[in-house]
Amino acid sequence: MMPERVHSFQGQSFHKLRRACLRRGALFMDPLFPATAQSLFFKREPPPGLTWKRPREICKDPRLFVDGISTRDLHQGSLGNCWMVAAISCLASEPSLWKKVIPDHMEQEWNPKNPNLYAGIFHFRFWRLGRWMDVVVDDRLPVSGDGVLLFCRSATPREFWSALLEKAYAKLNGCYEALEGGNTAEALIDFTGGVSEPLGLDREALSLHSDQRRGFFQTLAKAHECKALITCSIRPAEGETVESVLECGLVRGHAYGITAVRKVRLGDKLLKTDGMSRLFMVRMRNPWGTTDWTGAWSLGSEQWQQMSRVEREKMGLYVRDVGEFWMDFKDFCHYFTDVVVCRLVERALLWPRSHWTEVRCYGEWAPAPPSTGTPPPPQPAYSLPRDHAPSSGKNHTRPGGTKQRGNRKEARLGESQQKGGRAGGRSQRDKAVKKAMKEEKEEEDGGGDLVGGWEEHMDKRSRCGGCINHRDTFLHNPQFMFEVRGSEEEVLVCLQQEDRRIRRRDGGGENLPIGFEVLKVEVNRCSRVQCVVEQAASSVYMDSRSVTLRGTLAPGRYVLLPTTFLPGASGRFLLRLFSHSHIRLRELREDLPSPSVFHCFLPQPSVVTTVHLRRASGLSSPKQTAPDVYAVVRCEDDTIRTRLFRAEGNPDFNLRAIFYRRHPSAHISIEVWSRGVLWDSVLGGARLQTTQCERSLSLVMELRGGPVRSGHRGCLYVETSSSACLQDL
Repeated sequence: MMPERVHSFQGQSFHKLRRACLRRGALFMDPLFPATAQSLFFKREPPPGLTWKRPREICKDPRLFVDGISTRDLHQGSLGNCWMVAAISCLASEPSLWKKVIPDHMEQEWNPKNPNLYAGIFHFRFWRLGRWMDVVVDDRLPVSGDGVLLFCRSATPREFWSALLEKAYAKLNGCYEALEGGNTAEALIDFTGGVSEPLGLDREALSLHSDQRRGFFQTLAKAHECKALITCSIRPAEGETVESVLECGLVRGHAYGITAVRKVRLGDKLLKTDGMSRLFMVRMRNPWGTTDWTGAWSLGSEQWQQMSRVEREKMGLYVRDVGEFWMDFKDFCHYFTDVVVCRLVERALLWPRSHWTEVRCYGEWAPAPPSTGTPPPPQPAYSLPRDHAPSSGKNHTRPGGTKQRGNRKEARLGESQQKGGRAGGRSQRDKAVKKAMKEEKEEEDGGGDLVGGWEEHMDKRSRCGGCINHRDTFLHNPQFMFEVRGSEEEVLVCLQQEDRRIRRRDGGGENLPIGFEVLKVEVNRCSRVQCVVEQAASSVYMDSRSVTLRGTLAPGRYVLLPTTFLPGASGRFLLRLFSHSHIRLRELREDLPSPSVFHCFLPQPSVVTTVHLRRASGLSSPKQTAPDVYAVVRCEDDTIRTRLFRAEGNPDFNLRAIFYRRHPSAHISIEVWSRGVLWDSVLGGARLQTTQCERSLSLVMELRGGPVRSGHRGCLYVETSSSACLQDL
């Protein structure tokens, strides 16, 4: 792939600053992230005796790396950022990843033979909302009163890459304290630019059904084989404390990294003990650098005592780094509740044995522009009936389907999939979620002045209409259109909101609860949707920086609406869509299609009509071979054709089209054609005559005008809806 452009964070150029320091013969002192309390904390006071020291003041022979880079270089300090440390430990196991985060690592290394080339400046890169940001820091690090680095450090005292990387990440987020409590999925995205996909574990089902457990194990094994980064955690239940310790030694709310996934065949000695010929194992790592797991296959357990070192290494059951331990996969499924898989899209390894293409669009949830001194805001140019229930659209993206949501509550709102970090990460999210749900409840009860007032007075030009629960404003959100051609297509949709952690110092910083809807629309639509007709897919709503949905969509045209849970919330976002074939993604901005040059001189459309050609029946008798058929819908200058249905006497066309009509008295014709060897022939047709304002109407129409067949003619099953185009409202 082409190398991505790198942007300088806060306008600081590493190379320019380094050259300037070398010319002056002075070590770099970062004015934008000074060695003061404001770079450390915004709530609590620094500990007594804290000082800032450069590496040469801490040890005699400092190095960025000692014997390369590994997970043993990461030991979480007094900061509750295990979610970040767990992500970095995954990063450390893959050179192609950490070399992107730590650019020019050899050039940044200390050179003892030429100390005059050292300027006390380093730079690191992080992926933020679709852009790689280059963050510059000086080498002054916070040290406790006993002379030890206060935060992240390496097991080797003279190695400083992890401490400097943590400092750069703290600068990106505002200060060190801003890293307290977080989501491992967010850190994985920041370090890789990949797509994090949360996988919830149904512990009861996985414990009872070995086939489901094997399937889930295969999912993790394939992801690990494709170099995906995997982390996991145990979500505290109601009333349980974050970082409380279970009897087995595992820690609730703590982020662990999965560093290996193995299926091994047991020898006769172990086979007699366990009665199983194969063993499904995962290797875990605790960012604290401790191995507290006390269950089966823990350090010193009887299972290890029955196996020699040679047998362990032959089966790949070895431990590489401090803090690593092995677990039986059944035990893993019993204890852990959440898994996050970060797939590395830039390596074309998003999914096994396939190449995915990415398209992305930036957008913004924004209120309407100020109307002071300006003409009244324009209304939608036309309005389709809004009060009929949407048709039951099949959801192709989830096993079991998704029901029409209407006004139902999103049960998983705010259920962050990875609550790594110390106490405070989950509680802060819970407060935000409870607040959102309280406002939603007040709205239902008629007491929600904020939300109700917003919906009542909302300007049609706004782009922050809230989720689909808010029917009056939902379609005011940004809308993006894409089309699936040919056969059905597996897609991955990822919605990412801008990072707000830097606002914590000012009392903000909470993520917006976000999600998105995918609507299946007319095959010829090219303007904004004004009425929800069919929902093809729905994401969950979470107060996470990233929400992902993977599934399969049937051929057709779709409109994707990224939304916040409540109306009125504003912020920027990035929409990423991955597919195996090239799919174009573009934002819909206009309420009416733009007229062509020739249509500028014609009358303006006065009626808009939707035609849903559901199916046809009786195109062949039982004794005949069914023809290859397709249908054509004509309205004024527009002609829409379905795909070809081979050897089908009762084709399920399921074609929905929209027409903007200048001559509403003219009919709409539907023809059914048979594909021939030399030429095609008409099997029959029907004419639709619609009124100017007609609610949804279902019709069964007899085909006419085709070849005469004894005793029977085919039928068309059609739904139509019309309304006036509102030019001056």
